[in-house]
Amino acid sequence: MTEKKAMLGHKVRRLRRDLKLTQAQMADELGISPSYLNLIESNQRPLTVPLLLKIGQIYDVDLSTFAETDETRLVAGLKEVFADPLFETSDIKNQDMKELAAVAPTLGQAVVQLYRAYREARQDLSVLAESMADGDKLQTQSVQAFPQEEVGEFFQANANHFPDLEIMAESLWIDGDLDAGDLYGSLATHLQKRHGVRVKLMPVEVMGGTVRRYDRHSKRVLVSEMLPPTGRTFQLAAQLALLRHRDVLDGIVEQGAFASDEAKRLALIGLASYFAAAVMMPYGRFLEAAKALRYDLEILMHRFVASFEQVAHRLTTLQRPGAKGVPFFFLRIDNAGNISKRFSALPAFHFARFGSACPRWNVHDAFRMPGAIQTQLAQLADGTVYFSVSRRVVKAGGGWKNPARQFAIALGTDIAHAGQLVYADGVDLHNKAAATPIGVNCRLCPRLDCTQRAFPPLNHRLEVDENIRGLSSYVAVGEV
Repeated sequence: MTEKKAMLGHKVRRLRRDLKLTQAQMADELGISPSYLNLIESNQRPLTVPLLLKIGQIYDVDLSTFAETDETRLVAGLKEVFADPLFETSDIKNQDMKELAAVAPTLGQAVVQLYRAYREARQDLSVLAESMADGDKLQTQSVQAFPQEEVGEFFQANANHFPDLEIMAESLWIDGDLDAGDLYGSLATHLQKRHGVRVKLMPVEVMGGTVRRYDRHSKRVLVSEMLPPTGRTFQLAAQLALLRHRDVLDGIVEQGAFASDEAKRLALIGLASYFAAAVMMPYGRFLEAAKALRYDLEILMHRFVASFEQVAHRLTTLQRPGAKGVPFFFLRIDNAGNISKRFSALPAFHFARFGSACPRWNVHDAFRMPGAIQTQLAQLADGTVYFSVSRRVVKAGGGWKNPARQFAIALGTDIAHAGQLVYADGVDLHNKAAATPIGVNCRLCPRLDCTQRAFPPLNHRLEVDENIRGLSSYVAVGEV
């Protein structure tokens, strides 16, 4: 069996440029010729294992940064871009996208970002057109960008794991003398003693739709009475991150090189939330409990006094080198199918960034079975099989006129890891035929026999025949 060659020249080139070395200088330090290094950087020669180990030793770099996860993710993003009907007549093949991701990843990312801007502009134009159609006069509307997509990519690029925040959260338990039996109370005490900030629970008439507000003038953290205990603790820990570690959070945000202030603020909020979850569920204790309980989310909820969503999200962050948990993906959708959160520790798993998720994935069914955890074996078109669990969750509202919000949470992993989950007991994980065929979305899914299509698949055209009516409106007749 021929060994797969690692064509990672672009990562070697990026490392060399970061170190401000010439090809001749790096080649001399690695003990190879400049011409051979040039061939490696241009992906005309593979990066061998001995040479990779030498790079790690000489330059003290984490060899996991040379994994092909970034390239895989970029290829998936490019596939989604070129699945748009805009490129229907273009002869762009998978190999073309793979070569772009390998040879010019920065250019590939630029293509994805440009496409995202195009989609946002098209949506803005649609809203504007509807506004003009509904009224006699044009109402000026501000164009809304989508910085959350940029922030999502930043978290994904870091595998949703931030070691500095983990260390700071663990040290808080010692420095702050926190009490696991009354975490909310001990956080409030620490805020007052260390930062001179008092915590006050406020009525909904005062807070309205706000769940937490920091009053700098009176040095108070105001928390809404509508939050459950798990939410109150989470908000105090997030505020503590902003007060105690703002410089560290700002430093991580700067690494993201975000294009707008809105994206920077969203990233800051996301990092503060990450810290809050790490305080509520300390890495070592949480990982040990998760493994011992075989990732039983409901027991973990009670043991760490956290919500289902908080526990599920926290499980995606357990990627510390030498102490990793099961690699999970996490998805949160509303009952209209909008994806509001997505994280993944699985490099090969790809979420739909433009459009909705596959309707055959049972995460959508969670709304019909409140409180029940559902399981599913799902197989993507490339043959990979995932095991997922899903459940409906309810977020605090503001009374009768502002009802609680409902979401469906999906947590899943590759079938290779599913045996570690208590939810897989009794499931024949070897019977791939029992898996539900799903896709990323309709435009990217090549399954021609799916009866739940909303759009025809990429590279297939729609044949309209008034004498034929099938279960689906789309009859694929072959590749364009």
